[in-house]
Amino acid sequence: MEALGEALRLWREGRYFEVHEVLEEAWLEAQGEEKRFLQGLILLAAALHQRTLGKSGLRNLKKAEARLLGLPNPYRGVDWEVLLLEARRKLGA
Repeated sequence: MEALGEALRLWREGRYFEVHEVLEEAWLEAQGEEKRFLQGLILLAAALHQRTLGKSGLRNLKKAEARLLGLPNPYRGVDWEVLLLEARRKLGA
């Protein structure tokens, strides 16, 4: 999935709003476990974007955890646990 590679590049650059934008179309078309995975990543990115706006982002972090926990890791080549740990650290959770 091309969108996933682009989203990870944007993530590394700290461009979390853009991560959400890139993954949204793929998420809308996905089903089942893949939809859950993409929604989890979108929510993690949203949480980190909220932090850049001076908000806590913790509500979206909790929603992201609920979507991601229980999925295989890595999923589609993405070590989502590393992304989750990074988000927790940056949000002070």
